[in-house]
Amino acid sequence: MQHNKVLILDFGSQYTQLIARRVRELNIYCEIHPYNKKLSNVTEYNAVILSGSPFSVRGEDAPHPDLSQIRGKKPMLAVCYGAQYLAHFSGGEVAPSNTREYGRANLSFIKNDEPFFDNINAGSQVWMSHSDTIKHLPTNAVLIASTNDVTNAAYRIEGEETYAIQFHPEVYHTTDGKQLLENFLVHIAGIRQDWTPQSFVEETVEDLQKKLGNDKVVLGLSGGVDSSVAAVLLHKAIGKNLYCIFVNNGLLRKNEFESVLKQYEGMGLNVKGVDASKRFLDALAGIDDPEKKRKAIGNAFIEVFDDEAHQIDNVTWLAQGTIYPDVIESVSATGGPSATIKSHHNVGGLPDFMKLKIVEPLKALFKDEVRRVGATLGINPLLLGRHPFPGPGLAIRILGDITAEKVRILQEVDAIFINGLREWGLYDKVWQAGAILLPVNSVGVMGDERTYEKCVALRAVESTDGMTADWVNLPYEFLQKTSNDIINKVKGVNRVVYDISSKPPATIEWE
Repeated sequence: MQHNKVLILDFGSQYTQLIARRVRELNIYCEIHPYNKKLSNVTEYNAVILSGSPFSVRGEDAPHPDLSQIRGKKPMLAVCYGAQYLAHFSGGEVAPSNTREYGRANLSFIKNDEPFFDNINAGSQVWMSHSDTIKHLPTNAVLIASTNDVTNAAYRIEGEETYAIQFHPEVYHTTDGKQLLENFLVHIAGIRQDWTPQSFVEETVEDLQKKLGNDKVVLGLSGGVDSSVAAVLLHKAIGKNLYCIFVNNGLLRKNEFESVLKQYEGMGLNVKGVDASKRFLDALAGIDDPEKKRKAIGNAFIEVFDDEAHQIDNVTWLAQGTIYPDVIESVSATGGPSATIKSHHNVGGLPDFMKLKIVEPLKALFKDEVRRVGATLGINPLLLGRHPFPGPGLAIRILGDITAEKVRILQEVDAIFINGLREWGLYDKVWQAGAILLPVNSVGVMGDERTYEKCVALRAVESTDGMTADWVNLPYEFLQKTSNDIINKVKGVNRVVYDISSKPPATIEWE
């Protein structure tokens, strides 16, 4: 089936992937490409969205896209930097704002009878994030919305299907952002809403069959949502030619190695468990830098998979459960200028000696999309509802160097926290939760004796895709009981704190 396609030009905004996610929520297929990538055939896209950017249009290093095949020829929505770019280089004026315009605002004026704002009323909350402001609109522009502080909050160009907004419709703080994107893409650009989980499964299975043929594929299962959905998708495509390996890296949750293997029983997958915990702990010995931990774990995974792959005759592919947030936080967005936050062990190529090609059937999906695809594939809802767990495991939740004793302590703490969330009916209300072992000893008193033991931080966040997250306001009674249980039952811990940081500015994990 040939889907309508939306092109998102990336100017380096950390929100670019959120634009894509919002478009996908409308069951519309979209692709992100860097603004400076030469596209072979722009005509195949039905609409174009210009992203925001950390750059200023007034700067010498400002991104300059070639819009000659787009402007006036395709429906186009320019967001933030895009809106300023059109103004600055098309007869308008952009200047520094007196104060940084960042945060919530409300539309104080919406022009009557504008289809762009159908079902959106004045007073609607939007999210601003810019340090420049549009002083004068570009040639042939019509003002269509303002806030109390930003006069030129939205405009359109006469004679074109070109719209520009100074705010970000892709973030949740813009309450009618999804409606606005629907107005533009569906009602103005006339795009079909036919990119669904079922269509993704059908088309991906067909593509995998063509790509892989009769080749053998080895896949590393983690017990999480991404690798499980990738496994079932690949199994649907190539059946017995898929070989799944679940590695115990010594950094899993308490008893997880055994429980994960049991979880896959009855799913029809060919799964082998490999206990390589000593190998990983040895590789991490004395390393306390977060990036070096990730690299050490990634290298160890490659070594383990190389060993296991050699035991399978003629295996030629390594499958990975890489998803979009992995990519955007590891490298510039699809080669674009977005800033790198951190590396991920399962993103990127393999060393030449491994001689395996990579297949990543989920790399275009966000976490919520992966879950919807999993539901379409008939995967157990309990598995699909599992919280995300970092690939490097507890290694990045132990700040500082890794030892077997620290892993034991954190596993015990984590088990009390996670089991408590389940018992209190809170687990499904939290997107991700875990405990962090801090490199801090503090004085305490237990049984009239002085202690000098570890401090742990508990972390629980609510999110949809991991790109942004807010801390969860867990009941005080739950936190009190959890703290008491941890201190009383886990030897080596005498203090518990709760992390109330949101993302941004913090990240979900501490390392």
